[in-house]
Amino acid sequence: MRVFRGLPNAESRAPCALTIGNFDGVHRGHQALLARVREAANARGLPVCVMTFEPHPREFFNPASAPPRIAMLRDKLEALRENGVDRVVVEHFNQTFASQSPETFVERIIVSGLHARWMMIGDDFRYGAKRAGDFASLQAAGAQHGFEVEQMATVADPSGVRISSSAVRAQLAAGDLDAARASLGRGYAISGHVTHGLKLGRDLGFPTLNLPIGHKRPALKGIFVVQVHGIADDPLPGVASLGVRPTVDDSGRVLLEVHLLDWHGDAYGKLVRVEFLKKLRDEEKFADLETLTAAIARDVANTRAWFAAAGTDVTGSRSTGFATSATDRIR
Repeated sequence: MRVFRGLPNAESRAPCALTIGNFDGVHRGHQALLARVREAANARGLPVCVMTFEPHPREFFNPASAPPRIAMLRDKLEALRENGVDRVVVEHFNQTFASQSPETFVERIIVSGLHARWMMIGDDFRYGAKRAGDFASLQAAGAQHGFEVEQMATVADPSGVRISSSAVRAQLAAGDLDAARASLGRGYAISGHVTHGLKLGRDLGFPTLNLPIGHKRPALKGIFVVQVHGIADDPLPGVASLGVRPTVDDSGRVLLEVHLLDWHGDAYGKLVRVEFLKKLRDEEKFADLETLTAAIARDVANTRAWFAAAGTDVTGSRSTGFATSATDRIR
């Protein structure tokens, strides 16, 4: 899969089957849309192209009220690749981009910039300044410029509830990882490179892998049972904290810290994927480091108990349910 930051240059442009959207989480609704794009692209001998945005348009217009992020860009790109996308254009969303008229958007982005021959959009898709463009105007533009347009109907779960990024955010905010798994079609995970931290966890007796989070509003916060992919052949069990560490840090910086159970080694610089299995509790501010250490010890004990109940040996071998195939591991 090729990734372009902004529109491809003239040498890299080629006719494509195109879809445009934020694709936060790449949930089962997105997956159904991408499957239809793949089908149409194959029938026409075209590559599949996705245009997405960084930052999220709502983060640009009003950062204070923007929705929490389900996925960082790396995880979004990996999910798009796994769903058969050939090209991703990550467009920098700024005032210039936002102020384009619908007509300019079609001519500059869809026609000249991406050479779209066929398009799929979701039922809530809008484009151009003040979201003035809609499905009807896009169909008319397609007839004028020579590209086909289809619209994807809402994808719902078995109970009839629409599968959406908003619904996944609500499930994660509630700590309902089983519901999020059903909406995403996979376990919720965050990937990143392990970096050096302040070594406070080591001083407290619980050394951690530190993964910086590139935005301030993750959809998930708290203390969790996790398994970590990308260090050993099998996923490694652990307990993780995702949040701002209020007891030891007042900067507001978001960090994912993972204490691996009974594993010792050097993971600095490794690209790992942390899969969240169960929420243990919300993040808390403790009175002192002694109280914090006692809480971490309880979290570790509860994590061991969870893996034991799941039939999983905390050394990483497992007797039920959580094995991950080699194709699911971070490459």
